Amino acid sequence: MSKFKKVPVSGGPPRRDILASLKMASIEISKPVLPAEIMSSILDHLGPIDLIRMARVSKKMQEMAYDDTRWVQVLKRIGCWNELEARRGAEKTTGPTLPEKAERYQSAHTVSGPDLDKSALSDRNGYLFDGFDPISLSMVKPSEGSTDPAQDKALMALNLVKSTRGQARQEYGKLHSVLAPFYEDIVDSGGSIDNLVFKVYGEPESQARILAQLQAFAKSDVTEGWVERRQRLNTAVSLFETAAIREFRNGYESDDIDDLMRRYAYVLWTLNGAGSALSLFIHHNHLVTRKSGFGNITDCIDQLTGVIKLQHTQAYLTRLGAAYNEEISIIDRAFPSKLKVISPFLSKIGKDILSPFFTALFDVLHRVNIESYLKAVSGTFVQCMAFMQDLRPTQSSGDDFYDTVTCVISEVYEQHIDFYLAEELDFFKKACDARVGDWDRQLSEQAASTESFLMSNVNRQADKNDFLSSFKKVLMMPVNILPNFASKPNPPKPGDGPAAGDTATAPKTTNRFLPEAPTNELSAKAAIMNSKLEGIHSLFSIEVALSLVHAAKTSLERAAEFVVLDGEYGVAAKHQCAAIFVALLNNLGHRHVIEGFDKAVDHLSNYRPREQRERDKSGVEPLVTFLELVNVGDLILQMVDVFYEQELVGSKLTDRNDFLDPAVKGKKRFEQMLDERVAAGLHKGIDVLMEEVDYILATKQPATDFNPEVSINPKRLTMDVNTSEAAIAVVDVVSSHTQMLIGSTDKSTLDVFNQEVGLRLFNALCKHLKRQRISVEGSLKLISDMNHYLKFIQALRNSELLLYFRSLQELAQIYLIDPSDAKELASIIADGDRFYGILRAEEVYEFAKRRADWHLVGRSVERAMYGIGCNVM
Repeated sequence: MSKFKKVPVSGGPPRRDILASLKMASIEISKPVLPAEIMSSILDHLGPIDLIRMARVSKKMQEMAYDDTRWVQVLKRIGCWNELEARRGAEKTTGPTLPEKAERYQSAHTVSGPDLDKSALSDRNGYLFDGFDPISLSMVKPSEGSTDPAQDKALMALNLVKSTRGQARQEYGKLHSVLAPFYEDIVDSGGSIDNLVFKVYGEPESQARILAQLQAFAKSDVTEGWVERRQRLNTAVSLFETAAIREFRNGYESDDIDDLMRRYAYVLWTLNGAGSALSLFIHHNHLVTRKSGFGNITDCIDQLTGVIKLQHTQAYLTRLGAAYNEEISIIDRAFPSKLKVISPFLSKIGKDILSPFFTALFDVLHRVNIESYLKAVSGTFVQCMAFMQDLRPTQSSGDDFYDTVTCVISEVYEQHIDFYLAEELDFFKKACDARVGDWDRQLSEQAASTESFLMSNVNRQADKNDFLSSFKKVLMMPVNILPNFASKPNPPKPGDGPAAGDTATAPKTTNRFLPEAPTNELSAKAAIMNSKLEGIHSLFSIEVALSLVHAAKTSLERAAEFVVLDGEYGVAAKHQCAAIFVALLNNLGHRHVIEGFDKAVDHLSNYRPREQRERDKSGVEPLVTFLELVNVGDLILQMVDVFYEQELVGSKLTDRNDFLDPAVKGKKRFEQMLDERVAAGLHKGIDVLMEEVDYILATKQPATDFNPEVSINPKRLTMDVNTSEAAIAVVDVVSSHTQMLIGSTDKSTLDVFNQEVGLRLFNALCKHLKRQRISVEGSLKLISDMNHYLKFIQALRNSELLLYFRSLQELAQIYLIDPSDAKELASIIADGDRFYGILRAEEVYEFAKRRADWHLVGRSVERAMYGIGCNVM
């Protein structure tokens, strides 16, 4: 058990009163209260007067109703609160001290309920602190001027509002006290000349100012029924505006510009920005109402030919410009400088004057004369741009005046540009097609006429009956086909083609017409071929090229005028210029020049020089004419280059570095195809030239040149060291043709041509030597010939070719070695380095076998070659 004693507890046992806890409780009565956020939202829908009334309910309600941000929003709706100004004012103000704040708080919150109006303090200007008490306005007759300060203050009410934080309610109160009487009067009585505005103010300037301020003030009215109230105000404003517009128009029509028109223009400017005055001036402008006096489209078109008279369209624009300057003078005198008149005014000129006139003109021209239509669209566009650029701006036009002008012109022509550009390209294509087609047709007709004439005397039935005779003629054709008519007199020299101009003239005949047509078919066909070869140089014409380039230049210059426009139309015009150039390349290049080269190459392929009995000393005639054709083609290419650089690159219509540009791609393709055709023609030309070389060597190189021992002529006993007639003729004919290409083709093509000619000449000489018998005495002439060939090759400045002909020069030495020195001859044959690696020992051995004394020295040479280890068998 515990040893501790119980401690006595004071107070005794607990009370058992069951009502004790109830008696100790207090009763609190709770009333429902709306949250402050909901109350604030409700206040947002109250008008200014109701807000002041709500402020009298309680201190809490006053705090919410007098919240400065709420009154700032009211002033913002009216449009007289400047946030930037308020911010600057707040930054400059240091703010009241703590005791001042307490005093203001105490004065603002000690009064509530019905005693609020009584405690309102007046400021030094006589306005109540709340600022909502109306001012008294003295009544004056409309004809009298206002001298009442309150009336003057009302005129400047919106301008006197200050954007000061914490004072928005007071500023609105001042505004309300001035404008509310006018607003409520109009709301009550509606739009009428008996409104308080028209009774208090007699001058239209003052009436316009008050009405303008009331329109802004009405935006603070957001309570129920505001739509009907604002509609009544608008009715009053419309009534005044209609009267002012009437006076404004009377001033314009009566030419009272500086007084009546100017006065009411400024009245309307004050009222609502003079939009109605501007609209009336533009839509009833004398330029529009009297536009028929500037001219009509019939004056601008020749009624007989349908040709456009651009001088008459210029006269139309000149008269319009003079009238425009008069209207600009009126604008500067009548309208406020801040009113933007010029942009809508110019748009009206474009839409109602220029566009209908030119649209009607273009429609008529398109029906009667397409070329005149194209000239008219481009020509009048240039005239309009010059006309608009010369227009005088107004005093308030600004720096963007000429940008506005360009936009107006673009709007006038935008409905025509796409169609015009398509028609321009189509017109050029058709013109090219007709020009080139006419040239081809005349060439075909001439060829058909020549063939018909040459075949007119041929008795084909007789040839068919004598098949054997015809067969013999075919076999003997190289010998006796052309002597029958080749020596006939030549006709007058033909021209290359038609004179430059808009239309083609027929190419004159290039055929050697005979007094009588051949009487057999083979002779006639030979004459036809000869005629075709002579006509190579007229397969395409520099005159045709000039006419096509001129037409392209004309079309491109017309289309390029629209590149100055911004946006899609300027881009479309630039693309169409490139399309015109591509069309030029297709017609001039592919259809005219390229096809001409194809025909020339075909004619060269059928040329047989051995069939020609007489030759022009200047060279191989078909090759000469083909090289002349190459010269013409080069001139045309240069013409296209100049056109491309001046008209496209120079005018910035294309970029030569843009490989995706259609003009760049088309030009490169044309140059490539032209190079291919020239190369193909030159290849055929080289074949013809080499056939001519073979013919010269075969006919002008007698066996006695290199083996005089076979001659029975005693004069040949003396050794001849001069260059042979054949070598001179070969070099003359080859050099004359290589010289023709200098300046007409690029260096790379010329080098390739010269190298091919040199190699083919080397091979021809090698074949020729293998057909000769060469004695020791004749070797001197052979050496002279080889030196002559080498001298010609040196003039070509081709180091690779020099090795070939130096090897021929060395080869000629093997014929000069005495027959007794077989070992020396064998060592020369076996020395590959002596011939620069061009001729192998086996080939030199074959040439050595052409020695006239080979039957005497051959065995000794072969033994000597075996002795030095050279086996050529």
